[in-house]
Amino acid sequence: MPMTDLLLLICTGCSDFTRSEEGRRNNFSSYIICSVKSHSIKANTCLALRKSYQQNPKIFINNEWHSSVSGKKFPVFNPATEEKLCEVEEGDKEDVDKAVKAARQAFQIGSPWRTMDASERGRLLNKLADLIERDRLLLATMEAMNGGKLFSNAYLMDLGGCIKTLRYCAGWADKIQGRTIPMGFPPGVVNIVPGYGPTAGAAISSHMDVDKVAFTGSTEVGKLIKEAAGKSNLKRVSLELGGKSPCIVFADADLDNAVEFAHQGVFYHQGQCCIAASRLFVEESIYDEFVRRSVERAKKYVLGNPLTPGVSQGPQIDKEQYEKILDLIESGKKEGAKLECGGGPWGNKGYFIQPTVFSDVTDDMRIAKEEIFGPVQQIMKFKSLDDVIKRANNTFYGLSAGIFTNDIDKAITVSSALQSGTVWVNCYSVVSAQCPFGGFKMSGNGREL
Repeated sequence: MPMTDLLLLICTGCSDFTRSEEGRRNNFSSYIICSVKSHSIKANTCLALRKSYQQNPKIFINNEWHSSVSGKKFPVFNPATEEKLCEVEEGDKEDVDKAVKAARQAFQIGSPWRTMDASERGRLLNKLADLIERDRLLLATMEAMNGGKLFSNAYLMDLGGCIKTLRYCAGWADKIQGRTIPMGFPPGVVNIVPGYGPTAGAAISSHMDVDKVAFTGSTEVGKLIKEAAGKSNLKRVSLELGGKSPCIVFADADLDNAVEFAHQGVFYHQGQCCIAASRLFVEESIYDEFVRRSVERAKKYVLGNPLTPGVSQGPQIDKEQYEKILDLIESGKKEGAKLECGGGPWGNKGYFIQPTVFSDVTDDMRIAKEEIFGPVQQIMKFKSLDDVIKRANNTFYGLSAGIFTNDIDKAITVSSALQSGTVWVNCYSVVSAQCPFGGFKMSGNGREL
């Protein structure tokens, strides 16, 4: 990214542990039993971080915390309990203008950012990675409470990946390779404006002084951002959008391996993953056995609070997504797919949905075409290589794909033919900071880490 580009980090919310006095006592005097490194962590160690966020659930501009110009706040809820965690300052156009102005100042010739040695920028990124590693337990706990993600996944996958990515970028900061990669944290370089898409997001997308927008989210919103960029200053846009990724299992595959990866590929984080393997094609001769094993695997799930040891599935992110998933499940039943297991809500509180498996799914069903973003596996049957390639590519999306086969020629042929940004062979969702990530078609454009 050229030195003249504007770096503006936009968050859609944060979490806090603010609640009733009774709830605080119950929560922070208990223990969180953590499987990571096989030890127990006393949860009242979270108090320091809770107090910090009680003071500063605000907008971050020019290395200072600010209240929103409008005075508005928005609530953040725990999707497992439906309890309000905190209220966050709600950014709008005026707040975005302040952040952009601060960022522009930070990029002026002669500023600390422009004159900072590249090695120092790398040191700052490594320092940030160190701080995240120091507070990894607390951040993973917040992620579990705010997003419903299993604590172990947040700790090992999300924060582990974040730390590795920062260290990877830190290593590039002072490498001479024909382009400038600016990194560092003087005032104004990083600004955080929590807010909603139609207000804060729209202000960023149409702002005449923003040079680049990188967005991860829905295809619908991605289109709006590109439209706003075209109508404003033709800012560059990179998009990582929706997916309906095919996962193809041939009869010669290691069946145990394929069942497990296909399962994790769609059920990870309750199916709320852009690369979810949500169109599973299984060769006809092994179809029935594959379905049987997949159902058996799904039935092993334990639902509950993502901070509870032994729980393997948490809640969906919010009520809107919860209702959308249930609607798509109902459409699968009505359109003739065979419901093998699950198919409804779970529990009396929180946005939990039973792990759901459909068989006898056809390509024209909604569950086979629309991005569900939920714990729903739909298994389709195919007869030939040419047939499955054509069907796998018959989608508006093109983010990722998986192939399971012990035939190297078949793997090369299919992976070359699939219109997907990433194709995994005999595995799924194996990502690293060293590999650029992105899609084709309506899954977006550009490549991100």
